[in-house]
Amino acid sequence: MHLYGTASRNAQGRLTIGGVDVADLAREFGTPLYIMDEELIRRNCRAYMESFRQHYPDFDVAYASKAFLCTAMAGLVAQEGLSLDVVSGGEIATALQAGFPMERVYFHGNNKTADEIRLALEAGVGRFVVDSTQELQLLNRLAGERGEAARALLRVTPGVEAHTHEYISTGQLDSKFGIPITGGLALAAAQAALGMPNVELTGFHCHIGSQIFDLTGYRLAAERMLAFAAEVREETGFTASELSLGGGLGVRYVEGDAPARPAELIACLADAVRSGAAAHGLPLPRLIVEPGRSIVAEAGTTLYTVGTIKEIPGVRTYLSVDGGMGDNIRPALYQARYECAVANKLDSERGRIVTVVGRYCESGDVLLTDVAVASDVAPGDLLAVFATGAYNYSMASRYNRFPTPPVVFVRDGRADLVVRRETFADMAGCDVLPPRLQPRRAE
Repeated sequence: MHLYGTASRNAQGRLTIGGVDVADLAREFGTPLYIMDEELIRRNCRAYMESFRQHYPDFDVAYASKAFLCTAMAGLVAQEGLSLDVVSGGEIATALQAGFPMERVYFHGNNKTADEIRLALEAGVGRFVVDSTQELQLLNRLAGERGEAARALLRVTPGVEAHTHEYISTGQLDSKFGIPITGGLALAAAQAALGMPNVELTGFHCHIGSQIFDLTGYRLAAERMLAFAAEVREETGFTASELSLGGGLGVRYVEGDAPARPAELIACLADAVRSGAAAHGLPLPRLIVEPGRSIVAEAGTTLYTVGTIKEIPGVRTYLSVDGGMGDNIRPALYQARYECAVANKLDSERGRIVTVVGRYCESGDVLLTDVAVASDVAPGDLLAVFATGAYNYSMASRYNRFPTPPVVFVRDGRADLVVRRETFADMAGCDVLPPRLQPRRAE
């Protein structure tokens, strides 16, 4: 059994994270429960920052908040000196609520609304990552209404195929994200941006996908982006001062996963950018990366209580937990795989093969298929599913009107609630019942 970060087995054979027994967490906060290893998150943030300091002179690390965001996470990111990558008005509002320095915020998204752009302008967001020529025109108009110029990176697609699931590949030619370099479309967009009085183009951005193990794609993307930057300079005289190469570094979910570490990625990118800039006679740009998954995924554990155990002789044993696809949609969405353990019986032999399912009214509500758990697993035990820190809380839903789980940060023997458990009243709080639809009492 692989344990991440500060996770360990205590003398009672129970799982601890951050020095806290998860059985104590279950008693205090209930289950399902998202547990975040704060020390590991900070360690991952520092790995990026320290690697850059060793390999490249001018850089920025922008945490991709879509992986996991709440006000406490925004506060942690600010403390560690990272910037923030947001993709919606809601993420901007969360950053504002946390007191995050907005000049360190990058605003992404392929279909930003006018209201979101106005919110970002009012908040003082540092960079708009512009995804289309239509967005360029809208940003120019709305910034002009305020009498200011919005700083922008132009998102382009370099035509690099990352070897990952098709739902999380974004750098290829056929993608909803960005403007293709192929066919001169990105060059035309850059020329348009340079002619707009209320847009200040600072550079270019790309992102080739997510859960990437092979660094070759990053190197190729860097080479193509620098070649594009050189083409823009030749055609327009504009020299990009910033180059963002996105995020997407893979993590370990199951045995056999062998991801590169942040230090390896930064060394690769720094070398590729130095070489490419020299080859094209370009000054070194500020190099920006946007890690999300590799910051928080391995730091997260989801804790469930075991319920019904249903054995179908000769077929399968189903172990049901009190959560499921509402708190982890990734297995149903793109066949994501995880590892698990009976958290209160770590010393028991792992001799029972089960398929872990949730309590949602869908046959596809399967979290783990044919995994080994403690032979003496029983209803009431605690099941921990590891490496659930990225996209689990972010993508949680209210399907079947189950409340979304709480989140706790654990560190140095302390547990802090950072997102409270949603209540039934919370879920109904936005409902409106018109008088004409009110149930009529029987006479």
